[in-house]
Amino acid sequence: MKILITGGCGFIGSNFIRYMIKKYPACKIINLDKLTYAGNKENLKDIEKNKNYKFVKGDIRDEKKVSKLSKGCDAILNFAAETHVDRSIEDPSDFIKTNVYGTYVLLEAVRKNRIKRFVQISTDETYGSIIKGEFKETDPLKPNSPYASSKASADLLCRAYFVTYKTPTIITRSSNNFGPYQYPEKIIPLFITNALEDKKLPVYADGLNVRDWLYVEDNCTGINTVLRKGQTGEIYNIGGGVELPNIKLTRRILNIMGKPESLIKFVKDRPGHDKRYALNCDKLKGLGWHPSGNFESALRKTVAWYTKNKTWWEKLKAK
Repeated sequence: MKILITGGCGFIGSNFIRYMIKKYPACKIINLDKLTYAGNKENLKDIEKNKNYKFVKGDIRDEKKVSKLSKGCDAILNFAAETHVDRSIEDPSDFIKTNVYGTYVLLEAVRKNRIKRFVQISTDETYGSIIKGEFKETDPLKPNSPYASSKASADLLCRAYFVTYKTPTIITRSSNNFGPYQYPEKIIPLFITNALEDKKLPVYADGLNVRDWLYVEDNCTGINTVLRKGQTGEIYNIGGGVELPNIKLTRRILNIMGKPESLIKFVKDRPGHDKRYALNCDKLKGLGWHPSGNFESALRKTVAWYTKNKTWWEKLKAK
């Protein structure tokens, strides 16, 4: 199999590439990444000399480059995206350009070059917030941030291309990921690295916003399951099944690290802050996928990785 992966130098993309190369040594992977602030070639330094891996610097909005790279590929997986909600509130423009128009360019390449599969990596945030129960793939989209709206728009483009052109699109919507190589602006790596520096951990409002946590390796196995077994035109939720209020998550991190709760600092809530996310993943489980189910162990491994790899994140935070 030959795959074009976009945004492969980011957090989830780099973990997925490493997973695929380890599981399928004969799989050929082209990684197209613009190397924005969250794209880091060092994330894949250990495999950059692999004969079946090729890195190309470029923008998914570059129609000629995307078309050229996609020719002869069996599948395209789109990890490329602007993802940080706070940044989208400050300036939505890059989110619209990359997440919406970039997806359009990729869909055109899939359509014109007759690619067999296109997997759009999306997010549970497209559903909005839910007080009780779990979101199913058939639920309406009610995004509450510019970031979530841009991802929802991309998902709707995928649906339109499937219905109108029979483009073989599949969408995955995952809950909050965590693990190694995550840019230290997201809550878990930010709080781990702040604690290592004995800096304050800024918790929004009362800290009772609930998130479903998914270890990145479990997301990788879920995406691979969808790539190989998923039905075109369908959507698959990928959740970890571990719901935690942010304040409990914060205390768990501090407890693992042996740091005092006095490092917690409650700050003003951000606009449009979703109260709770939760996903029903029965559809994906029907294809044989299940999360590893050991959140505590995964969180400890994540803390250990950031503790061991200070040189990786210190220069990123210094920016």
